[in-house]
Formats: sequence, structure tokens, C-alpha cells
Amino acid sequence: MDYRNAFAISATGMNVEKLRLDTSASNLANLHSSKGVDGKLYRPLQVKVTEAGVDFAVDFERMAGAQLHGAQVASVEESDVAPRMVYEPGNPDADDKGYVALPGVNHVTEMVNIATALRAYEANVVAMNAAKTMALKALDLGGGQ
Repeated sequence: MDYRNAFAISATGMNVEKLRLDTSASNLANLHSSKGVDGKLYRPLQVKVTEAGVDFAVDFERMAGAQLHGAQVASVEESDVAPRMVYEPGNPDADDKGYVALPGVNHVTEMVNIATALRAYEANVVAMNAAKTMALKALDLGGGQ
């Protein structure tokens, strides 16, 4: 068995979860920003994930007949959520009624996304370590003859 495929599948999962974590961190960092460098309101980002292409596990499928693929990021998109209107009449970005438009970031949702991404990342690390342990055990068994 080629353990590189198991490593590659776990690695793609870790890459996706790292991007999810970075995206949620960016959303939380901009929670209270009224406008960006370009003068526009920050829009929360969301990661869209799909199954990795067929080329990823062609060798493994030939060997085992399995349909195993890793994950890949399809896109990182801006969410279409309404801005939060906060009453801050002293803010220079306030409208004539004293309200400031802030990004529609839900901090509870972002914290749940962070916790989920961390757990999924950890699960991929555990799977990669299990594959590594199996590969080392196979080398030990094969070398003892």
C-alpha cells in the first residue's frame, strides 16, 4: 500500500481547515471596522469546499478500487449579509441619524467555525499520524525477515 495517498488526503484536509481558520480570524478582526482601505464596508468571507479532482487519487483507486479523494477549496466568497447598524453619533462614519454600518459578522458563528476548523484539523493530524504509524509498523515487519 502506498501511504503517500493517506498523507496527501490528510494534508488537503489540513489545508482546507487552515484556510477556514484564517477566514474566520479575518472576519473577527474586521468585526468593528466601519470601512476598509478602499472605502467599502468589509463583507464577511466564507470558504466553499469540494472534493478534490479525480487525478488526486488515481494510483490509489487502481490499487484498491476505492473512490477516495481529498478536499479542495472551491472558492472564498463574500457573504451577502446585511450590515449591522450601530448607534454611534460621534463616529466620523455615522450617517445623519448617528448610525454606523458595521460588517454583518456574527461573532458566535465565527467562534463555532474556529472550534470546528480546529477539531477537523486535529482529526486530520490524527489520521496522518495513524498512517505514519502503520507505515513504520509495515517497515518493521518487512525488515525483520
